[in-house]
Amino acid sequence: MTGEQERRPWVGDLVHDEDADRRGIVADVRGGATWVLRPEYGPGWISQRPDRLRVMKTREERLRDRSA
Repeated sequence: MTGEQERRPWVGDLVHDEDADRRGIVADVRGGATWVLRPEYGPGWISQRPDRLRVMKTREERLRDRSA
């Protein structure tokens, strides 16, 4: 997301969770306070610190890359 204003992670975004030091995909956002994350492979985890989730690729970018 170079040159763009950072936005809060949302469902489908690939993120890096700085607290867990893991990459994952946002699977759900519950009540605007809990982000359910799943890794690209393996079991998932949750985060209640969206400020510690850095968006690496948005859902739209991931879908565009997949179809290219």
